[in-house]
Order: sequence, then structure tokens, then C-alpha cells
Amino acid sequence: MRNRSMALVVRDEKILMVQTFRRGRYIWELPGGGIEVGETPEEAALRELQEECGLVGVINRPLNTLHCKDGSVEYVFLVDVSEEQKEIVGRDPEVAEGQEQSIKNVSWKKLDEISEKDRAFLWSYGLLNVDNYFELVLSWGDEISYPIEQEAL
Repeated sequence: MRNRSMALVVRDEKILMVQTFRRGRYIWELPGGGIEVGETPEEAALRELQEECGLVGVINRPLNTLHCKDGSVEYVFLVDVSEEQKEIVGRDPEVAEGQEQSIKNVSWKKLDEISEKDRAFLWSYGLLNVDNYFELVLSWGDEISYPIEQEAL
């Protein structure tokens, strides 16, 4: 696997998410993708944001670096985008011409609009280090909210 970079963009307490079709299901994830040869992780995050969402961003700061079990590394950056810009449904240039695009939608989502499964990835990407999100999670209380009971394996 090659290394990846992602952009976490927040506007009005909403997170910019890209809906893709992967592994037989639709998922909401951060804009991002593979780092090209000669490209820095920061450059990759900004390029992917523009390709997938049509937005030009500026790196605010790094949020997290994840070392994956396959040996690859994922970089996550907090990215600022001006309010005047509007998102579009972009395209994945790695999808061959004539094949169906994996990018299905782009939307600003509040946490309660994102499934627990898709939201789980945001925690590892460093969302709790973004202004107001740590406090928001603390306000949820201590109740367990696991979505389903797991059968014994």
C-alpha cells in the first residue's frame, strides 16, 4: 500500500465529508488519497481536496499520523477553506475513463449525521484535537451507545 493524506475541513461545526462506494457499501470519509511520487503529505491533502471537492485549501496544522498494519502511513491535516468557496462532487482521477466514479456525494455533516461506524474513523484521525469537538464529546455523558450486540465468536 502507498501512503495516504487526508484533509479535515470544518465549517460551522460541520465536517466536510465525501461519500464513496467501497467494499460493497457507501461510506462517508474525509477527502484524501494516495501520495504521489515527489509529493509531500501536505501537497497530497490539498490536491485530493481539490480533486474530490473542488475546494482550494490551506494547511492549518497536522492532526495525526497513523502507522497502519500494512506498513503504510496516513497523514491527516486540519485544512482551512474560505467561506466563499462551494463544494462540488469531484472525481477520482485514478478511476479509468468510462468506469463509474467511486465518489458519489460531497456534504457538510454534523457528528450526529454520521453513522457510528463512519464516525469511528474521525476519532483516530484527530477530530478531538479540533476546537470544540473535545468539549462536545464530553457533553454526551457516560452512556454506552454501541449500535448492536455482538454474538460470541
